[in-house]
Amino acid sequence: MNNRVEQFKQLMQQNNINNFIITDPFNLIYLANFHGLAGDGCMVVSNQQPVLITDSRYEVEMQGKLPENVDLKITRDYYATAAQLLKDNDENVGVESSLNFKTYKRLSQLLPNRLVAKDGLIEKLRDHKDQEELSILTKSTKLVSEAYQDLLYYVQIGLTEKEVSLWLYNWMLNHGAQKPSFNTIVASGYRSALPHGDATDKKLGQGDLVTVDFGFYYDDYTSDMTRTFALGNPGSELKRAYQVVLDAQSKMINAMHDGVDGKRVDAAARDYITEQGFGKYFGHGSGHSIGLDIHETPILNPNCKDKIFENYVMTAEPGIYLPGKGGIRIEDDILVQKDGSKVLTTAPKQLIIL
Repeated sequence: MNNRVEQFKQLMQQNNINNFIITDPFNLIYLANFHGLAGDGCMVVSNQQPVLITDSRYEVEMQGKLPENVDLKITRDYYATAAQLLKDNDENVGVESSLNFKTYKRLSQLLPNRLVAKDGLIEKLRDHKDQEELSILTKSTKLVSEAYQDLLYYVQIGLTEKEVSLWLYNWMLNHGAQKPSFNTIVASGYRSALPHGDATDKKLGQGDLVTVDFGFYYDDYTSDMTRTFALGNPGSELKRAYQVVLDAQSKMINAMHDGVDGKRVDAAARDYITEQGFGKYFGHGSGHSIGLDIHETPILNPNCKDKIFENYVMTAEPGIYLPGKGGIRIEDDILVQKDGSKVLTTAPKQLIIL
């Protein structure tokens, strides 16, 4: 973690930024091992010793967790303290472009005409996972894979979508997960055609396709996996759509390697789905990076301008959604390697009919 701060300083120099005030909660975890809520502190990086600024609620905790090359200041006025640390120079001060307007206004008053918004500097560092991060992500993705395989023994006709979601929540926390990274999606029957159908009181029925999309944090790093299964025969049209999604995802994963254009990876799945006659039923992005946050850069879609590189962890999640009939999404977490890729999520993907 000490090395991360130094890497960020080098990135600042390359971008002609002499000072930086960091407020994003995930960036604070990444650089300072600080797990406060949004708005509970900030970090100042300059040519002096970097400083984490927070209040007394976190004082004892951070004394044992802070990287050796980061100092700690305890105060209730985070931003005035940050400005005070930078008062002896009149150079520019970088801030994250995600900074909320209220905080930006406050910092602008304290540091007039000095703020420069920079998009994604720390996030670019976060895209490349180090070996410690990859080890944790491997465990995180293994956990959701095991949960899904156990779920198949539990699920049955008559359960509600909410009951399935609650079962997954309890299983994950009982097996070491910290918390969900988003509301678990359980969408059955006609509702499976809703790409983001949160679980409801709808009961699972005979012949339903059931899409389950869930991700949980383990040791601060999240997973993100989707599987679709059937409760009885869903019919030939949905079976064919399922196979198209499965084949499209395989093509997409095979296209992943160090240095490839994200747009090309997206096209590997999207073009195939279109060729098979389902193009208008696939409207969302085909993948994204995961790590400390559930949606990290790059985002894979037809407009993607980024490349993906070795040690990125990406999702591959094409789908087909037939209104009023049902939908299919299959999502895995993929480690990009120099000459290919490795699928981290190991749950079965062939259509399972229970």
